[in-house]
Amino acid sequence: MSVSQNESQRSPLQSQPAPRAGHADQVSYADQTVQCPVPFAPIAESIPPNVFAVMDRKVAQAVASGADVIDLAKGNPDAYPAAFIRDAAKRAVDDPANARYTPFDGKPAFLEAAADWYRRVHGVALDWPTQLFAVEGAVDGLAGLYAILVDRGDAVAFVDPYYPSYHCMAVMHGAHEVLLPALADRGFLPDLDAVPATTWDRVKMLVLNYPNNPTGAQAPLQFLQRAVELAHEHRFVIVHDYAYAGLGVGGDAPGAQQYSILEVPGAFDVAVEVCSLSKMYAMAGWRAGFVAGNEAVIARLKLYHYQMGSMITGSIQDAGVVALRSDQSCVAELAQRYAARRRIVADGLRAAGLDVFDSAGGIYVWARVPEFGSGAAGAGHDGENERVWTGERLADHLLSAASVAVLPGTCFGTVGRDYIRLSLLKSEPELREAVRRIAAAL
Repeated sequence: MSVSQNESQRSPLQSQPAPRAGHADQVSYADQTVQCPVPFAPIAESIPPNVFAVMDRKVAQAVASGADVIDLAKGNPDAYPAAFIRDAAKRAVDDPANARYTPFDGKPAFLEAAADWYRRVHGVALDWPTQLFAVEGAVDGLAGLYAILVDRGDAVAFVDPYYPSYHCMAVMHGAHEVLLPALADRGFLPDLDAVPATTWDRVKMLVLNYPNNPTGAQAPLQFLQRAVELAHEHRFVIVHDYAYAGLGVGGDAPGAQQYSILEVPGAFDVAVEVCSLSKMYAMAGWRAGFVAGNEAVIARLKLYHYQMGSMITGSIQDAGVVALRSDQSCVAELAQRYAARRRIVADGLRAAGLDVFDSAGGIYVWARVPEFGSGAAGAGHDGENERVWTGERLADHLLSAASVAVLPGTCFGTVGRDYIRLSLLKSEPELREAVRRIAAAL
């Protein structure tokens, strides 16, 4: 495995033009004709465009032109929190105490419930006052961790394909990226031992994400154990983005079991884990999560957040308590719902000639584009026996020819050049129609 080391400032994502403001069918950006009287700070000048906004703009334009688009590009859950969670939130709104500011660290009941969830689900014992901290979702926690751990010129390692925020935060902090290719022949897990020791010595933070967005790959315990060993040996911090906890299926099948990195002996010395209630409990718009692990990192994250962040709404924390202390059957039901949808999409894409990664969890399907294009010249091929389909070309073709929106794999790094990501966050009839259209377009 080759390890790609890039300066974040040279990211190709920065070359994407921002859409013009003032058009109803485009993503809204600030009016660039209005000038700020002073120069912006370097971090503000380095903000990359949101890669998802590019597809949002294309979808909006297609809809405005009259297309009936099935949007499988978004990762916004279509599920609704279970009734018992909604009922708890409704009751909590009527509690006068929840109109007030909550404790900076999070309500004790919320943190205790998170610790109880770790104990019951993962067999991990946490001291909630020192090893847990409440945040407004996973990205809030990740942004704080980048801020306290990464300085200009530091090396940050993460897996390619990656969730775009890992890259964008590295760019904004002036970090050097160490990209760890995760290829299909290894189940989209990187070979950590292929990274030279001298490279690990440079790394200050390693970001992992399992179950993975976009691939759906899941990490066996041995993989997480090796990451912890390397962190001890080379003295770096592991940040595990555990946003898709609970959404694995398959019983004892390989890859079906999901592990918290904090289950690994020695992990508390070198690791923190970021958890979100968004996907597990379909509470995406409610903005709640927590960071757990290394006491020193948690303590410094708290200090940063006291000055730069805000607390989770009290009523949302109360609903989170009920969710975390439940028997987790609502999470299992969601996982099975997504599994049924995955079968529909995966089987349909395979029938259409696409190679689909066998994932045991998550809310996406990761598929390789066909070997050769078909149809009109310029859509999928330029010449005989010449592969010209890429994820970007196929995504554009499916939107124009099938009115189905998917994300090209290049949104998630260079490894995804020949892949597309489809979300499972539509009803089964809509997904069947989407794969029917895709097959017809191919």
